[in-house]
Amino acid sequence: MLQYYVPNKVDPSKDYGTPASLSEKLVTLEIDGVETCVPEGTSVMRAAALVDLNIPKLCATDNLEAYGSCRLCAVQIEGRRGTPASCTTPAEQGMKVWTQNEKLAKLRRNIMELYISDHPLDCLTCPANGDCELQDMAGAVGLREVRYGFDGENHLDAPKDTSNPYFTFDASKCIVCSRCVRACEEVQGTFALTIDGRGFDSKVAAGQNESFLDSECVSCGACVQACPTATLSENSIIELGQPEHSVVTTCAYCGVGCSFRAEMKGDQLVRMVPDKGGDANHGHSCVKGRFAFGYATHKDRIKTPMIRDSIDQPWKEVGWEEAISFAASRLKSIQAEHGRESIGGITSSRCTNEETYLVQKLIRAAFGNNNTDTCARVCHSPTGYGLKQTLGESAGTQTFDSIMKSDCVLVIGANPTDAHPVFGSLMRRRLREGASLIVADPREIDLLKTPHIGDAVHLPLRPGSNVAMVNALAHVVITEGLEDADFIAKRCETDAYAKWRAFISESRNSPEAVEEITGVSAAAVREAARTFAKAPNAAIYYGLGVTEHSQGSTMVMGIANLALATGNIGRDGVGVNPLRGQNNVQGSCDMGSFPHELPGYQHVSDPIARGRFEAAWGVSLDDEPGLRIPNMFDAAIAGQFRALYVQGEDIAQSDPNTQHVEAALKALDCLIVQDIFLNETAKFAHVLLPGSSFLEKNGTFTNAERRINRVRKVMPAVAGKEDWEVTVDLANALGYPMSYNHPSEIMDEIASLAPSFAGVSYEKLDKHGSLQWPCNDQFPDGSPIMHMESFPMPEGKGHFAITEFVPTTERANRKFPLLLTTGRILSQYNVGAQTRRTDNQAWHDEDILELHPHDAEERGISDGDWLGITSRAGHTVLRARVSVRMQPGVVYTTFHHPGSGANVITTNNSDWATNCPEYKVTAVQVEKVSQPSEWQKDFVANHHRQNKFLAEASAVAASDE
Repeated sequence: MLQYYVPNKVDPSKDYGTPASLSEKLVTLEIDGVETCVPEGTSVMRAAALVDLNIPKLCATDNLEAYGSCRLCAVQIEGRRGTPASCTTPAEQGMKVWTQNEKLAKLRRNIMELYISDHPLDCLTCPANGDCELQDMAGAVGLREVRYGFDGENHLDAPKDTSNPYFTFDASKCIVCSRCVRACEEVQGTFALTIDGRGFDSKVAAGQNESFLDSECVSCGACVQACPTATLSENSIIELGQPEHSVVTTCAYCGVGCSFRAEMKGDQLVRMVPDKGGDANHGHSCVKGRFAFGYATHKDRIKTPMIRDSIDQPWKEVGWEEAISFAASRLKSIQAEHGRESIGGITSSRCTNEETYLVQKLIRAAFGNNNTDTCARVCHSPTGYGLKQTLGESAGTQTFDSIMKSDCVLVIGANPTDAHPVFGSLMRRRLREGASLIVADPREIDLLKTPHIGDAVHLPLRPGSNVAMVNALAHVVITEGLEDADFIAKRCETDAYAKWRAFISESRNSPEAVEEITGVSAAAVREAARTFAKAPNAAIYYGLGVTEHSQGSTMVMGIANLALATGNIGRDGVGVNPLRGQNNVQGSCDMGSFPHELPGYQHVSDPIARGRFEAAWGVSLDDEPGLRIPNMFDAAIAGQFRALYVQGEDIAQSDPNTQHVEAALKALDCLIVQDIFLNETAKFAHVLLPGSSFLEKNGTFTNAERRINRVRKVMPAVAGKEDWEVTVDLANALGYPMSYNHPSEIMDEIASLAPSFAGVSYEKLDKHGSLQWPCNDQFPDGSPIMHMESFPMPEGKGHFAITEFVPTTERANRKFPLLLTTGRILSQYNVGAQTRRTDNQAWHDEDILELHPHDAEERGISDGDWLGITSRAGHTVLRARVSVRMQPGVVYTTFHHPGSGANVITTNNSDWATNCPEYKVTAVQVEKVSQPSEWQKDFVANHHRQNKFLAEASAVAASDE
């Protein structure tokens, strides 16, 4: 019987031994009498597995290239001598294969006997018992005895490495299959592991025979997942034992949107295993998603609603009904006294689409105004504006997988290996295959140090000079005739292109003219422009180093101009790709969180769009945009804005000019915070409503590639309610009726009102795994690649925008001679509220200031010195790290620890179009100091005071019981 290979019938939970072949040519072969048809290049092992003939294996797994070392997968092939390894033998037309006979059985038993002779006989007490491939294969080949005994030379007393907080390396159980080493190379791209020694002395080594913690290992977990024995075991498995069921859900960290199997014992989470069926991550992960889930059950979780009249008073623990009633009463009385516009809310980019949708609905329908905003304001709002103006849609154009067809990768203001590590690994794989790399960044990022990388150009531009740089790149393209004339003629607005061409061709935009502005040699800029323009497929990836500038929106338009001019839009391997920071930044924008846009990017002034929402929601809606976050702060200090509802955001830590934010929060008559911890914002709150983690809810997240992924509940909400239920309760208490039985009903409402989500439903998501919007009648199964035929613009054509370079007003001078820029680090996430409550603290337990040796020497600074950093906005103190990654005149820090006060010194400067803060350019002076700043002293005092209030509330509640 002939069995055809059908790609969509592949079971993502099954290991087929070797990767799939992408060939479109098919070959037919016979395996154990079963005829099968597979793509040319498919291994015999995989071909057999596809028809459920499973050949024993140890060194093979389908996310790694075939290796052929264990020999357990030997087969016999008609017309060939010996017993070749099925993992390294490609299927051929007419081939006849036998996978089972007495000769093969004897060979496999002999091989397994050798493995077991140097392996501890501790299966009953081994943490991998029941989940061990070596154990399974011993049974599969029928091993019943070991003739060699266990008294000869062996590795049974090899020491354990317990340095990593998340997993243990037990060398005594290692069979030197090299799967961990190959996973580190092929999947992660770190090359932190190697096989040290030869023959019987061979062993797996981290770095230069270092501990795992001290080596270059990034704790992504790829080695642990690849290990077929208990050599590499999660500490949670060692402690808790094997899980008994799993639920597929989506990671709640960065914008990559990795799929995971949450493996459980009852309602206890044992481990998170990256799901091979995940369209964004294909079974890979990073240290955060893989291991840093302990925050969900941390002792600091807020489990009971709390209220108080003043932020100087202790909290009072109350029931849900009393807390909601208190909050609603406060909001009603404030509006009655100060007017409809005196209150507002902030949605969360960490919560689900459904929860975010409900919060903005609450504000528009129950509050009666458009005073809704989101943290995307302070990160990617220029993306929405800039891409809407040029390409017609406020989102990236590609899938992550598209990069595997890129010939040149331009990375601007992003650090993928730290901020988007799973995608960073995929990018590194493509670079190892030969794609050219161009990095425009003030700092030398790790991507430039990718092992076995091909051509790479670093453009170390000065902070604030982005627009000048992108204009110079485009100038070279146009003046050297490197543009894609056919694409421009067919796909772009003629008049707009003519005006832009005249502008960009002016000599003031040449690399030579802007060399003094950018600090980058004209020769390097010309080389980069030529490389990008001449590549068959060139892709642009950018991050917050583009958007968080006073010209963030201009720069996004400049990036789109460059892509249009070179024809790099509308197919695999190209595109304009914003790397979203938080897990649902894209979704929070899609769901109408901005004050001027309803869900689906429909302007509040559009009577037709507004009419649809009014009919569905049963209420009249304001047609004027509401307040943005910075406007809310200013109005609060002025006494005009009196109450704020904040769901799942920590604006007191994440927004710029911390002292200004704190003044605004103190000025509010009522601050309602809904979160899982007493975060920095909650310390100024009057109502604290417990939030639910991603593990405690159902819903969807939308990642940076517009991929809508299901979030599935794996454990009960610790406070008894999911976030969407709390919003429903508050709306009802305010007199606006909301009624939903499940988040799927909320998504159905979204689909009925947001055109790009028209075809989205939980049923379809469960069927397909994920969908990329737009998903509608035109694209019923979603849109992996945008703008293939036309742009969603009035004429269907791409628009070239004039991008004048306007220097930021935040400039270095004699008083503030250095420029501070900020960014993220791999082990921590955003404000650190989650990761700081995990063992990720082992890698980054404080924010530090990086500065170039030249700047350090001028000031007599050494590694570890305490440094006072002063800007026009404020003063804080951080420890020094002298680093050649920086260029002279530029210093760098992260913002993951609230006591660091990184945003005390960032200013109120913002993007001209969107008010996105200019985090990336702050003029500062640095000097050695011996004590914390005044703000840090006040921070510590308030931290202790607010935690004391929290403890007192718990004590009172306990005594009442």
